[in-house]
Amino acid sequence: MKNHAVELTTFKLNNCTLQQFIEANQEIDEFLKRQRGFISRSIFELKKDMVYDLLEWETAEDGTSAMHKLMSELSDSVVHDLIDQSTVSWNIAPIKHFVNL
Repeated sequence: MKNHAVELTTFKLNNCTLQQFIEANQEIDEFLKRQRGFISRSIFELKKDMVYDLLEWETAEDGTSAMHKLMSELSDSVVHDLIDQSTVSWNIAPIKHFVNL
């Protein structure tokens, strides 16, 4: 776990359901699986209409690099149109404490 990082992006959707958004993310998921340091991705809602996209990376640098590549290589992805870009908040940070079974 040393140096692993969590990336959290929050946003609202443009005229689609969460399920439609998830289904549209197949291309993004496949892209992420090919990125150095990618561990996992979860998409969920905690508050109505606010989507949380949570990724785990081996390092914050891996996650930051993948985000920049995604924005350039997949700039024409339909997923971007499904997101209200004015509501996007993107953050990444190293994990400082972790407990698991």
